[in-house]
Amino acid sequence: MIIYGKNPIREAIYAKRKIYEITLDEKFNDYKFASFLKEQKIPIKYTNKGELNNLTNNGIHQGVIAKIKPYEYKELADVLDKNKVQKFLILDEIQDPHNFGAIIRTADATNIDGIIVSKNNQVALTAVVAKVSSGAIEHVNIILVSNINQTIKTLKEHNVWVVGTDGSAEKNYLDLPKEESLAVVLGNEGVGIRPLVKRNCDILVKIPMHGKVNSLNVSVAAALMLYAII
Repeated sequence: MIIYGKNPIREAIYAKRKIYEITLDEKFNDYKFASFLKEQKIPIKYTNKGELNNLTNNGIHQGVIAKIKPYEYKELADVLDKNKVQKFLILDEIQDPHNFGAIIRTADATNIDGIIVSKNNQVALTAVVAKVSSGAIEHVNIILVSNINQTIKTLKEHNVWVVGTDGSAEKNYLDLPKEESLAVVLGNEGVGIRPLVKRNCDILVKIPMHGKVNSLNVSVAAALMLYAII
């Protein structure tokens, strides 16, 4: 796959991801970054900005793209540990790559144990996600599961409390027990958490809204919830 932008490529190098080739704009003038790339002994070729625009679907590539080994998902069993206090985020059908990338960036900043996503109706780990995450995609466990509700059951069996967000809930999001293992569920940008997923949560909390608009962007809600549970 292809990724683009300085930070995603820099973090891919730091994470020792396999990089097959780097392509630079023939007018690339960040000599410090170019020198860093040359030190990696990765094949480098040059092309014009128009070709880079085509390769990235007019993404903000900053004059550099890389052909890399695709990102891989983790297995829940490899991350779950009953003997630790763990924090997870469950995404119930997030479909906007910009939201997903921003959420991954916050997940890295808060050092949670992983983001759980479903195989169905969920945006994949794409170049846009990598770019928006600013390279954080290299450092966060992204756990792919077949069924969110079955996964919630598994989490409960491992003493993880599952927390849903609901504007009509009585409990405030700041009142969650930080000393417990927690998994926060965030729903689709348009319809929120699916009803069955919400019913399977142990606790429902609300983020108080005091303005005229009654909802937050899901990546903003994720940031608030993740900082609340750590």
